[in-house]
Amino acid sequence: MIGCGSDGVLTWGSVDPKHTMAILSAACQLHGKVKMKSLTEYLTFHIPHRMAFKNITQQVADIVGKSGVQEGLVLCNAMHITASVFINDDERGLHEDYKKWLENLAPFDASPSKYQHNRTGEDNADAHMKRQVMGREVVVAVTRGKLDFGPWEQIFYGEFDGNRPKRVLVKVIGE
Repeated sequence: MIGCGSDGVLTWGSVDPKHTMAILSAACQLHGKVKMKSLTEYLTFHIPHRMAFKNITQQVADIVGKSGVQEGLVLCNAMHITASVFINDDERGLHEDYKKWLENLAPFDASPSKYQHNRTGEDNADAHMKRQVMGREVVVAVTRGKLDFGPWEQIFYGEFDGNRPKRVLVKVIGE
């Protein structure tokens, strides 16, 4: 449940994260009690490896700061079907474990004999599957103008079919 109290303060409870931004904005505009701010920016990455992870936490934090939002949410989503945005620890061993685990789940094989998708002329079926496992987006609370994380949490861009530019949308909304 999302709403605006009589004092103009936003309140929310259990809401599907996929719908949070739209519901938050609509509820507050409907009540006319809170002046919503929003900012949308795009980050572009050209990762020179087939699979890699890049910490984008500071870039997202900079966009949150630029937005002027003190209380709200930030959505970060990969805008390509072979890339991911996720939250976890920035620890090299963990990233290597992810690479190994993902490669075991969906090994790279450009031939059309392993993956039907590769029969279309593509060679990246494994990258689509890796993205599905790692996820498309994250939503992070903004509290007092800062990303509100738990211990060790950081935002990462995951690349599974590199060597070309891909974008990440960063949308900040709140008051």
